[in-house]
Amino acid sequence: MRPDKQTGLGRPVHRNPASRRWRGASTARAIFSVFAAAALVPLAVASEATAADKTISRPNIVIVLADDLGYGDVQAYNPQSRIPTPHLNALANSGLTFLDAHTPSAVCTPTRYGLLTGRYCWRTRLKRGVLNGYGEPLIERDRMTIADFLTDAGYVCGVVGKWHLGLGFVRDESGTIDYGRRITDGPAEHGFAYSYIIPASLDFPPYVFIQNNRVTTLPTLRQKAQKFPRFVRQGPRAPDFRFEDCLDRLTDQAVGFIQRQARSGKPFFLYFALTAPHKPVWPHPRFRGRTALGPYADFVVQVDATVGRVLEALQAAGATDQTLVIFTSDNGSYMYRLSAGARDHVDDPTVQGYRPEHHRANGPLRGTKADIWEGGHRVPFIVRWPGHVTAGERTDATICLTDVFATVADILQRPLPDGAAPDGFSFRSVLQGRPSEFHRPPVIHHSVAGMFAIRDGRWKLVLGNGSGGREKPRGQPFTRPYPLFDMQTDLAETRDLSEQHKDIVERLESLCERIRQADGTRTVFPGRNTVRGPSNTPDR
Repeated sequence: MRPDKQTGLGRPVHRNPASRRWRGASTARAIFSVFAAAALVPLAVASEATAADKTISRPNIVIVLADDLGYGDVQAYNPQSRIPTPHLNALANSGLTFLDAHTPSAVCTPTRYGLLTGRYCWRTRLKRGVLNGYGEPLIERDRMTIADFLTDAGYVCGVVGKWHLGLGFVRDESGTIDYGRRITDGPAEHGFAYSYIIPASLDFPPYVFIQNNRVTTLPTLRQKAQKFPRFVRQGPRAPDFRFEDCLDRLTDQAVGFIQRQARSGKPFFLYFALTAPHKPVWPHPRFRGRTALGPYADFVVQVDATVGRVLEALQAAGATDQTLVIFTSDNGSYMYRLSAGARDHVDDPTVQGYRPEHHRANGPLRGTKADIWEGGHRVPFIVRWPGHVTAGERTDATICLTDVFATVADILQRPLPDGAAPDGFSFRSVLQGRPSEFHRPPVIHHSVAGMFAIRDGRWKLVLGNGSGGREKPRGQPFTRPYPLFDMQTDLAETRDLSEQHKDIVERLESLCERIRQADGTRTVFPGRNTVRGPSNTPDR
């Protein structure tokens, strides 16, 4: 997209219509329906809809994606936590808290791909690991994103924060990046009219800000490598890129986008991808020492305050009641659970872990970020939408971040174009207080090393013999024995029941393979975009 001089927003980049396979399916605008918490309210004639009806039928949407925030880092999930998270607690009290929400991967890049496309990343060229700051674009040019979909629905879409999906940097004949040239493949090519991002995680160079596909300040400095907690890799850095100020700067941009779009009167979508509490653990000076639990805990406090600023911006703009807010994380925390007596992050900030009496970053869950265990991919997920989502409720419905795209489409009552969100299923009925109508097909979990697991109802089967990540033994994908866990009675994954339930192991292994070999989960479970009716898998 090319930026408009007055608004800073992009104008659509013109393409050959045939290059986007969904365009023919989305040229006509759907007539939107308004749904309230108790019932759907039909619109007799679209032209007679009031301005208020139109606002409700097309809510603003804000997704805040924390970076490496664990299940136990939020007090709403871990009441024993000594890390204060008042803004997230308030969000949970005013919204719906999902207790069984999962990322499609246990690490950064694949989860972001899944969130934006509704498709598992392991279906792409990236089968394991993550991209670095110089990685080639991962989202295919003909792959519809949630931002593309919402742009077609009349939304103004913006992204602020960590991109980590590859960028089309222009290189000269020697392969050197020309930071003065416009990036050829970035957020603008995937539906975002406005973008203010960093290339990847905060510990990956190049350390630059990129606004609407252009680097804001050339990276003329050389950043030296540093160790944990302020872990960063060496590489080029712009003079105005200061690690401790990064999250504040990005938050300023997110708040500015909300303010501008609220004044415009058009519905907007903001995807705000935080850079914390991912390494480098580098909270702003005003947060240091706030917890007496080390810099990681202080950084979590800053994350909470950042969410507070976003919510305050919505309130100040008069947009709270018209905005659907989703808060979640891209995977579990990287902080290890250490044994009694071991020196931990409180004793020494250079130690990457806590003793349980100080903090459990992943709550009761086994493992950490990168693992196939629950600690790698079960994350906080809170939804607030005044007047539509009952405040203060909790649900044990099993969902995946790939479901967000399909859910948004269902809320807008716009059909998903062919090929869009192939691994996503709408949980709108859960939001509306009808969880008994939601029976999601199995969720596929994936670790940093390519380990798979399948979750169907109460059962989780790991298709490998270890964590597939950081916890030892790491094991190997598709190497037996395959452990089976009952997630209703054994959240910590301590009891392997595979010998007692060989029929379930066989069924889940076969089903996982069918989903892996298909173009999408919805091809294995046709007609299940909005999931209603009983599951066809009996042993729940």
